[in-house]
Amino acid sequence: MNNLVNFLEEKVSPVAGRIGSQRHMVAIRKGIIATLPLTIVGSFFTILLNIPIDSVAEKMAPFLPVLDIPFRFTVGILALYATFGIAYSLAQSYKLDALTSGMLATMAFIITSVSPVRVMEDVDGVITAGRWLNIAQLSSSSLFGSIVTAIISVEIYRFMKEKEFTVKMPEGVPPEVANSFIALFPAAVIILFFWGVKYLLHFDINNFLSNLLMPMKDVLAGNSLFGGLLTVFLITFFWVLGIHGPAIMGPVIRPFWDISIAENADAFANGVAASNLPNIFTEQFLQWFVWIGGAGGTLALVVLFLTSKSAYLKSLGKLSFLPGLFNINEPIIFGAPIVMNPILGIPFILAPLVTTTLSYFLTITDVIPMMALRLPFSMISPIAAWMSTDWSLMAGALVIVNFFITLAIYYPFFKVFEKQQLEREMNQ
Repeated sequence: MNNLVNFLEEKVSPVAGRIGSQRHMVAIRKGIIATLPLTIVGSFFTILLNIPIDSVAEKMAPFLPVLDIPFRFTVGILALYATFGIAYSLAQSYKLDALTSGMLATMAFIITSVSPVRVMEDVDGVITAGRWLNIAQLSSSSLFGSIVTAIISVEIYRFMKEKEFTVKMPEGVPPEVANSFIALFPAAVIILFFWGVKYLLHFDINNFLSNLLMPMKDVLAGNSLFGGLLTVFLITFFWVLGIHGPAIMGPVIRPFWDISIAENADAFANGVAASNLPNIFTEQFLQWFVWIGGAGGTLALVVLFLTSKSAYLKSLGKLSFLPGLFNINEPIIFGAPIVMNPILGIPFILAPLVTTTLSYFLTITDVIPMMALRLPFSMISPIAAWMSTDWSLMAGALVIVNFFITLAIYYPFFKVFEKQQLEREMNQ
């Protein structure tokens, strides 16, 4: 273990450090971390929206529309907040007016992500006449677009200011007024650029990525270990890049996941034993055996953070533990962050590949049954696995085994990351 930690510190850490200290990477990291209070609060409301106890859920049902509001305006429009934060941080590094840069980037992101819909007449109980924006397009599924938009917007602003393509104000004008006039021409260019890309060129970065993945659907939809591992790899890899993995993979793989669990449930209802169901790689297989605490198996990392000597990591672990128990891991993904973090990104990808492989072989050897039920994602993993496999104790035990395997894989990377964080805290 010490040799691995030394190797990571000597070989991986310097490269990761150079990547992580790059101006744009720093801005992305700071901007995403700035959304942490919103993701933490919003995640707790997600738990209330997905209580897995039927009797409690029934009593809560009348209040769900109201309880949904805090979630929609925190996690639900996360990319919007991230756009402002990333642009603000990047502008600070260039010594530009950060507030103006953040506003211009936010405007550009809205232009590229949301198309206004005009409703001509009232529909009683549904919608009133007017212009409406679909805020779902501002969620973490558009995070990659927010990163690109923020960077391009600030770079346009910086280029025009350096080349003096701005309105110059006489001396004595208050700085806030001068900055507003300086931003006039850059604002016009940014609006025209992103408006042209979206509405004249009809180019959407999120749709582009989804369409890019469509040819792979035949591979990902299979019942093979290769298809399962490829799905797990792509979801975790996209998350590390700052792209909402399930949102990107969803259009490709979700229809097949839904078909798979429906076939399993139908066969189970008709008397087929859980060990003889037709499909292994359902979404529930990954949810309960692999995504323990969320994509990447991050509950193990949260537990490690709880033991950390770093004040920040320990605090983040405390804040992330309860959401992590219910498989909500935005606080840890964006708080550590794992996004654009090579040190934590490696085990985030590696650990699920290992636990997927182990779970697959235990399934095909009839040690554990297949998934027969679809349960709410917010259930605690060992309990959900036990219930979903016709009350198999071995399935619940496998979740615990996979948790400790994931913990062991994360540990050396955690130690390297902890050392870096302690050095930052000492220098502050």
